[in-house]
Amino acid sequence: MTKKSYIETVIKAIKQCKSEGVDIDVRFLVAIDRRNGTEVAMETVKLAEDFMLSSEGLVLGLDLSGDPTVGDGKDLLPALQKAKNCGLKLSLHLSEVPSQLEESDMLLDLPPDRIGHGTFLHPAMGGSQGLVDKVVKHNIPLELCLTSNVKGQTVARYSDHHFKHWYQMGHPSVICTDDKGVFSTDLSQEYQLAASTFDLSREAVWKLSHDAIDCIFAPDTVKQQLKQKWIDLKPQVFK
Repeated sequence: MTKKSYIETVIKAIKQCKSEGVDIDVRFLVAIDRRNGTEVAMETVKLAEDFMLSSEGLVLGLDLSGDPTVGDGKDLLPALQKAKNCGLKLSLHLSEVPSQLEESDMLLDLPPDRIGHGTFLHPAMGGSQGLVDKVVKHNIPLELCLTSNVKGQTVARYSDHHFKHWYQMGHPSVICTDDKGVFSTDLSQEYQLAASTFDLSREAVWKLSHDAIDCIFAPDTVKQQLKQKWIDLKPQVFK
């Protein structure tokens, strides 16, 4: 299976779910694996750009991921800048390991549209105030994965998770699973962990999920529809 046929298969499955009335609205980020180098990164950007123009809004961005200890982010900068220039959204895994401060500083200058993990950005986690200032300046949401980070041993325990620092700042933060199969979790469990670990009220958890809608890569019309669903469901949740 080629990269192109893989993307076509995923798009076909998304459209099939939509046609069958499955209650989920899916968008697709094509992934750049940092282990594969600059040439493959450029090929991936070209694929994502082509599908952005032909997939009726389903493909709309790029994800930078892969083993954070492999490669150097500066080598991927031209590909990421090209992606941004052609209108693709960027969700970049940053500061997953403590040694990435210089790389994170450079990639934040793009800037990305979302940050994956961002474990070591905050000075309390070994990052710097300068990195935090850049994230805040550009109002870049963080995708935070509690179980993934604890099981991956980048965070020692749930109570040490950097969620608490960003949440206390009131910065846009989205609870995620990272990979529900690999980490044997689901989104409800991640919200429960955040609530029990950081003493969040039911209202705070609801607001956290509601505000996450502002961070999705989708048109404003879709965001408004989702927010209305949340508002309609709230009385049932709190009864």
